[in-house]
Amino acid sequence: MYARPEPEVEAIAGECMDFDETLRANGQFVACERLQPTRTAATLRLRGGNVSVTDGPFAETKERLAGFYLIEARDLNEAIRPAAKIPPARLGCVEVRPVWDYPSARSAR
Repeated sequence: MYARPEPEVEAIAGECMDFDETLRANGQFVACERLQPTRTAATLRLRGGNVSVTDGPFAETKERLAGFYLIEARDLNEAIRPAAKIPPARLGCVEVRPVWDYPSARSAR
């Protein structure tokens, strides 16, 4: 997505904002963020009590994580339906992955 002309990127970002509103209206929205390019990233490792930080992502890849949506869904199939409507899916791919469920953490809120 970052190799595209800026007007195209901004148009897709606008479509994503519209998609956010759809998720909110459906009661599925939890959180979302657009991420900066991988060149702004740092990778942190903690080994033997020592922290090391390096520039950039952990591994070279042709795909990048441009952002994320965190939604409420009963199962993977329910999550796939809205994921298929994420505008940048037309340009790349969308990964759908459940989060770990920690019941004790939820009851502490």
